[in-house]
Amino acid sequence: MRRLPVFTAAILFALSGVSAHAETPTSILNASYDVARELYVAIDAAYVAKYAKDTGKTLEVKQSHAGSSKQARSILEGLDADVVTFNQATDIQVLADKGFVAADWAEKFPNGASPYYSLPVFLVRAGNPKGIKDWSDLVRDDVKLVFPNPKTSGNARYTYLAATAYAKEAFGNDEAKVDAFIKKFLANVAVFDTGGRAATTTFVEREIGDVLITFETETTGIRKEFGVDKFDTVVPSVSLLADFPVAVVDKVADKRGSKEIATDYLNFLYSPEGQTILAEFGNRVRDKAVAEKYAGSFQPVRLVTIEDVFGGWPTVNKKYFGSDGLLDQQLAGQ
Repeated sequence: MRRLPVFTAAILFALSGVSAHAETPTSILNASYDVARELYVAIDAAYVAKYAKDTGKTLEVKQSHAGSSKQARSILEGLDADVVTFNQATDIQVLADKGFVAADWAEKFPNGASPYYSLPVFLVRAGNPKGIKDWSDLVRDDVKLVFPNPKTSGNARYTYLAATAYAKEAFGNDEAKVDAFIKKFLANVAVFDTGGRAATTTFVEREIGDVLITFETETTGIRKEFGVDKFDTVVPSVSLLADFPVAVVDKVADKRGSKEIATDYLNFLYSPEGQTILAEFGNRVRDKAVAEKYAGSFQPVRLVTIEDVFGGWPTVNKKYFGSDGLLDQQLAGQ
């Protein structure tokens, strides 16, 4: 059998590798936060149908769900996600710092790469038997709370920071009074689950606690699934804007040749169709026409931001969530 010259064989091998790499992937993986499972089932079905119509090709969008911070760690450890749809910017920034996501990821898509947003609200049992109205009610001796552990859940970090923002206003930034309020707030937690969906199970199915604190969109889903007659949503006087940022995981997408599809998938979230699905699942959206159409589904609320109240996520992470930060001290001092 005649052998090809080594140089020629090497060229053919290289070309075959380029050809294989250039082949359009038939699937992408979206690594998302814990309580977004049902939302992305609907988003993916709509996008796959659009993709088939536009290209004549079949695409599968695979999903991975866990706490946002846990998902970021999984990607660093080898999870080949093409895109991330998280609930906290710092978890994407971790990926950017390690070279998995573009340094300017927040400029790749509109609104700081956040196509929709939500806020922490309260889910109570039908008729609101404990008369919960605002954050001040959550430190009463007769009230037990359920929300995830802020050490493992982005959902819970927003809850913790929203309660802190309320206390800062209520006590005129008196640090001692704010600290005492948060210690009591944390002491009233009946169960600290690792993620938002586990906290929902604890409150809804195990029937533990008087108040579940979670994203507004999650309360919408719970009431739809288990019955609007079984739970009420209470929107507090003030809450914290929770942006849900997205990004292409360039390190994975470049390797798989999926960057074009991954980018198109995230752009779909900004389209009228994508924004409509997001709004139907209880998310507040950026598209003005869609937001106006669904305005009646959302109660008015005054929202404060991480930047305005706390000086941004880097400051927050160092002061509150770092090793022996305020959260650790408050949990130890309950």
